[in-house]
Amino acid sequence: MRIVTLEEHISFPEMADKIPKEALGGFGQSAAMQLIAPKLADITGERLKSMDANGISMQVLSVDSSGANLLNPKEGPAFAMQYNDLIAERIAGFGNRFTAFAHLPMTAPVAAADELERAVKEYHFRGAMIRGLTKDKFLDQPEFAPIFERAEKLDVPIYLHPGLPPKGIADIYYSGLPNYSGMAEALACYGWGWHSETALHVLRLLFSGIFDRYPKLKLIIGHMGEMLPMMMARSEKAFKPGNGGANQRTLTDTFHDQVHITTSGFFTQPPLKIALDTFGIDNIMFSVDYPFSTNEIGIEFLNAIELPDDQVAQIAHGNADKLLNLKI
Repeated sequence: MRIVTLEEHISFPEMADKIPKEALGGFGQSAAMQLIAPKLADITGERLKSMDANGISMQVLSVDSSGANLLNPKEGPAFAMQYNDLIAERIAGFGNRFTAFAHLPMTAPVAAADELERAVKEYHFRGAMIRGLTKDKFLDQPEFAPIFERAEKLDVPIYLHPGLPPKGIADIYYSGLPNYSGMAEALACYGWGWHSETALHVLRLLFSGIFDRYPKLKLIIGHMGEMLPMMMARSEKAFKPGNGGANQRTLTDTFHDQVHITTSGFFTQPPLKIALDTFGIDNIMFSVDYPFSTNEIGIEFLNAIELPDDQVAQIAHGNADKLLNLKI
């Protein structure tokens, strides 16, 4: 069976080293993150061997947290352009195994829209990955409109991935804990904070009417829906049209039309069942979250899904092939 994974990360040291350490707030300095750095830098070595060993047909690559969104509007565009050029260069000749989401200079939204178009047209990248807030601002702010407009025009999705929490949030929510002089990374990021913040981000896009303003926009979120599936029924009541928000459609209708989720890093069956019951089979795509999760764990989970073969194939590749217009 063909298997496509959509949230598979890279970080090139020569680019990551250009990000000011203070902008990272200490993120990435843990022993675990240091051990994983070589896997992030690799594409066609150990990564490809692991894909072959586990039957993964294609990875869609994306840059990790050390990116252009942490640079100022003058430095960001050139940085993002260089990063996308390097990705394209390193996957050249492996077009049937790798593609990518464009890396965008989010602090310069017009330049980000232009870079999205360049990466899609020149390198056939499949959309863009945006990581969390930009300078403490959510994407519902008017300055980010050019990115949504361009994504609609190009008919490519935006993958909204968690990003580093703003300093004020980190100081209040995720600091002052035993054994930590600053932010507790596991609590602030991959253990909880990332997922709740991304859920909030999507709900803000709904509440502010962004999905209605851009009805052809497609959004992808990872980690089995970033807590949203288990909250759908309650949130549906809270965000009814005319209930204070600018949204013209119900949460369920909007999400079914425009929001797709991946399984990245979530490999037990109960969360999948909730996702199927809420988002539906047509909106769920398999992903691993490599190298933060292993291909072995991901494939074991995929093989354990108790659905008809055609529906498993939808999750494994069919929905991704359709959404990203992947040529088989």
